[in-house]
Amino acid sequence: MKIALIGYGKMGRAIEQIAIARGHEISVRIDINNQEDFDSPEFASSDVAIEFTTPKTALQNYRRAFAAGVKVVSGTTGWLNDLPEVEEACRNGATLFYASNFSLGVNVFFALNKYLAKIMNGFPGYDVRMEEVHHVHKLDAPSGTAITLAEGIIESLDRKSGWVEGKAPASDEIGITAIRRDEVPGIHTIIYESDVDTISITHNAKSRAGFALGAVVAAEFTKDRCGLLSMKDMLNF
Repeated sequence: MKIALIGYGKMGRAIEQIAIARGHEISVRIDINNQEDFDSPEFASSDVAIEFTTPKTALQNYRRAFAAGVKVVSGTTGWLNDLPEVEEACRNGATLFYASNFSLGVNVFFALNKYLAKIMNGFPGYDVRMEEVHHVHKLDAPSGTAITLAEGIIESLDRKSGWVEGKAPASDEIGITAIRRDEVPGIHTIIYESDVDTISITHNAKSRAGFALGAVVAAEFTKDRCGLLSMKDMLNF
């Protein structure tokens, strides 16, 4: 399979290593200094593009890939205000596989988070909050993974209807604390606290390797599929 890389930072290089090890070819590497390569024959010949860039550039990257007829797998977060445009494009023939986190372990954690929230729905004496820690280079806060976790809680816990970051939450909100420290790949902790005890679950990523492997596996999944895809489609959760 021919894979184009959009974004060639630390994550792009990790994806490249895993893709080549799995027998794939990197057709083109596009970064901030060679945007003209979106119009190249090498990009147009790609089966899938894997995109890890910034919230400000993601939508334009999708547009250019769709215009070239190239399917996209993206792990960039912070762009979901533009989701309606992407959904419309996918209804008209484009393909985007989007995940806030490609780690298999994190997606198991998503499922566990929802299950725990359903249980805690019957125990109103517990309030819930969240803490997420990432490296200092991460541009969005809270992380896309934290938002996905919060949405999973809201879906299953009747007493919560929203989330806030950086200020005191109302009684129906989940408070999220976002910490940026050193080179931490990602730590997410859900905390349920009552007057008598605390229940918490944590996912701690040891490196970028799990995210990179998941992105390449998603590209393999996306190659022969169309539309707006997610980890739920691939993992059948």
